[in-house]
Amino acid sequence: MEWIHTLFFGSGIGHSILLVAIVIFIGIYLGKVKIAGVSLGITWILFVGIIFSHWGMRMDAHALHFLKEFGLILFVYSVGLQVGPGFFASFKKGGLTLNLLAVLVIVLGVAITCVLYVVTGLPVTTMVGILSGAVTNTPGLGAAQQAYFDMTGKEGTEIAMGYAVAYPLGVVGIIAALILIRYIFRISFDKETESAQSQLEEKEKELDENEVTVTAGITQVQEGQEQKEARATHVSVRVKNPALFGKEVEAVATLIDKKFVISRVLHENNDLEIAYSRTHLQAGDKLFIIAAKQDMDAIIAFIGEKIEMHRSEWEKLDSKLVSKRIMITRSEINGKMLAQLHLRGGFGVNITRVNRAGVDLVASPGLELQIGDRVTVVGTEDSVKSVEKILGNSLRRLREPNLVPIFLGIALGILLGSIPFTFPGIPQPVKLGLAGGPLIIAILISKFGPHYKLVTYTTMSANLMLREIGISLFLACVGLDAGVGFVDTVVNQGGFAWIGYGFIITFVPLMIVGSIARWCYKINYFTLMGLIAGSTTDPPALAYSNGVAGNDMPAVGYATVYPLTMFLRVLTAQLLILIL
Repeated sequence: MEWIHTLFFGSGIGHSILLVAIVIFIGIYLGKVKIAGVSLGITWILFVGIIFSHWGMRMDAHALHFLKEFGLILFVYSVGLQVGPGFFASFKKGGLTLNLLAVLVIVLGVAITCVLYVVTGLPVTTMVGILSGAVTNTPGLGAAQQAYFDMTGKEGTEIAMGYAVAYPLGVVGIIAALILIRYIFRISFDKETESAQSQLEEKEKELDENEVTVTAGITQVQEGQEQKEARATHVSVRVKNPALFGKEVEAVATLIDKKFVISRVLHENNDLEIAYSRTHLQAGDKLFIIAAKQDMDAIIAFIGEKIEMHRSEWEKLDSKLVSKRIMITRSEINGKMLAQLHLRGGFGVNITRVNRAGVDLVASPGLELQIGDRVTVVGTEDSVKSVEKILGNSLRRLREPNLVPIFLGIALGILLGSIPFTFPGIPQPVKLGLAGGPLIIAILISKFGPHYKLVTYTTMSANLMLREIGISLFLACVGLDAGVGFVDTVVNQGGFAWIGYGFIITFVPLMIVGSIARWCYKINYFTLMGLIAGSTTDPPALAYSNGVAGNDMPAVGYATVYPLTMFLRVLTAQLLILIL
């Protein structure tokens, strides 16, 4: 049976692949186990690797280094492709406040880490590992190890040890902060739910008015200014001004210095049509108009007279119109602006919404479309079918693997990560490394690639597969590398104190920022839960928040701060290694 012993405790490619496969299998299986509704998830792979290494099962050093770095690159690049489309949009409107609070969490965590580094005298590698474990950020671990390897040529097992020791209580500390904030501020779930429902209704009303406005698709006075949907209202008006008879809608909008949109036109023969720029108005036409409330009286007086025709009556007349969500799958459309397609003028339809990676975007004329976008088209059944042929709507095309942006992006990411940057006061040139370079390139290529006709779309399942394979390989190799001396470090070299340091790094920033968010900004508790989970990039905390809230507000908050948080966690982990 010597061959079995050689297979598990020997060396070679077969031994290395077998070891990694078993570690990943057992780790994923254990990740399904929950204690008090909380699971460490895929991080179990790290602990299984540590156990195997402690028992003497080791990998070839060269194979281990290659698989670890390759897994890290796959993981961070896939994360970048996922968060890229929403990265810049996350800074808009209410997202700016949430992102600033998330940045404060990161800054406080880094500051506490620096203080503990000075007070305790622990190596910076250990403190950075504790920081990454305390905030459950695996890319930060990878970035720190890569920066340390570039600087010293050593693997930096202390970083992995600190991460592994601090991670479990880091998960607990995040959830403990959520619970404590709830009791400190005496938060009532019923009141928060009522407040959330009120906000949701207000948002739906705003989106509804916006959809009517966009559906109208027509000219506004003072082109280039955005209509304020929150103050918009609608009215039904009959055309009686002789100066408007026979005029096109586009021309009508320029005759009065008010901002308004004509959505529908009901002609005297009861023929209803969507109003677009070339629609002609005739005497007696009934118009459905959206405008700011303060401008409505002037608009009514200019066009004709107000009529009592409720919105529901217009909706009944709209029965011949259909609304369909069409997916863009034709490569010719990739990177084109919505206005370049001339869908309104050519087909008499309107694009009301564009959904990209789960995020609804305003269907403005200047919006550049991408493969995989889902656009909502409103028009007659025949016209919608014609537009469907233009845009593609072929799911079969999207199922075909698109590997060009993946390997091109990885190559560019490695090149960017290898460029040395010199900063005053830092003796060692700073590199983005194999974590930072691919992450930045993935964000940029997913956002701006279509502008240069590069198809960057990957299905969610394909992205998830790449991401999970990458992180699994990385964690397995880190565990197998860190297992030597791990138990001795924890038991005999003060490793238990690391747990306390990690808890401080986790708990204190979250309590401070959580209190500021609740007390100063009156942020809804459900959104606050998502903010806290997202600022630590912690899926178990998000799962707990979703279960408690019973709605999607934590997930929205999480998604809002996740892209910037992930980027800064990777960057700060490297800077601490290089500066300290």
